[in-house]
Amino acid sequence: MNAGLIDLIGSVAAVLTTASFIPQAWHSFKTRDVSGISLGMYSVFTVGVALWLLYGILLLAWPLIIANSITLALAATILGMKLRFG
Repeated sequence: MNAGLIDLIGSVAAVLTTASFIPQAWHSFKTRDVSGISLGMYSVFTVGVALWLLYGILLLAWPLIIANSITLALAATILGMKLRFG
């Protein structure tokens, strides 16, 4: 398969999965309501995203690095809000 097409697929997937966190993060920032968020799920998820980021760094895979950096920042912020307000 063409390397450009592979990068395009990875980039589109990265944008979509990262963008999926924006509504939750926006709602949490605005309302400080994190009652519907699972502490266990967000804890495990945040560690998983950090590992995906490390994996991307080790591979020098920019779609993984960029997307997981943004997702990690959003997920860690939501997790921090859950710990503080939840």
